[in-house]
Amino acid sequence: MLTLRAALVLLLAVLTGAVAGTLTYFARRSIPEALLAGGAATGGAIGLFNRLIA
Repeated sequence: MLTLRAALVLLLAVLTGAVAGTLTYFARRSIPEALLAGGAATGGAIGLFNRLIA
């Protein structure tokens, strides 16, 4: 089980990654680039939201 804080951080990070991946796909029409951009955004957002939601 996750704590509420951990679930919120992960949810916001995944949403951020999905938006970044979608926008990258629309801009470049490349699925691999969209996946890489979404993954990188998710990783960065985890650290950001972990610090913001303390």
